[in-house]
Amino acid sequence: MTDRRWLVAIDLQRVFGDPTSTWRAPRYAAAAANVARLTPAFGERAVFTRFVAPATPTGAWVPYYSEFPWALEPADSRLYELTDDIAALATRTVVATTFGKWNDDLRRVVGEQPSLVVAGVATDCCVISTVLAAADAGASVTVVTDACAGSTDDNHQKALDVMSLYAPLVTLATTDEVLG
Repeated sequence: MTDRRWLVAIDLQRVFGDPTSTWRAPRYAAAAANVARLTPAFGERAVFTRFVAPATPTGAWVPYYSEFPWALEPADSRLYELTDDIAALATRTVVATTFGKWNDDLRRVVGEQPSLVVAGVATDCCVISTVLAAADAGASVTVVTDACAGSTDDNHQKALDVMSLYAPLVTLATTDEVLG
C-alpha cells in the first residue's frame, strides 16, 4: 500500500471474541479474519487498541461496572488480551479505559488529522465512539464494514447507518475495496 493511511483495529480481544463471554460480538471471527487480511497492507502504519477496565471506576462507570462486575479485571488479565490470531499481528498497541479510542495516546501514534481505516468491535460501541470523535477532530475515516462486528447484526447495521450520515468525513468500504 503506497498511501499514508493508518489501520486502527479496535478491541480485537478475548472478551469480545470468546463465544462464552457476555460481551461477545457474534461475528467476531469474520471481522478478525478481515483485519488479518488488511494488516499486511498497512505494515508499520497499523495500530491495535485494547479496552480495559479502570482500576477504580468513577462517574457513570460506577453503575456500569456494577452491572458488569466480572469485567473489573486488571489490564493484564487474559480477558483483555488480544486474541491469538490478532496478537501475532499487533506490533503497536494503545490501551484505554474508555469506549472511544480517539485519545492522546492514539493521536501520538497516528497524528492529529490523519487518514484512518477503522475496523474492529463492537461496531455499535467502541468503533462508533472512536470514529465519530476522530472525524469530529478532523480525521478522514473509512470504516471497513466487513472487518467490524457489532453486539448483534442489527446493531452493527444501525451503527454503520449512523456513521454513514457523517459523509464525507466518514466513508464506508469493504475489505476488498480498501485492498483494491
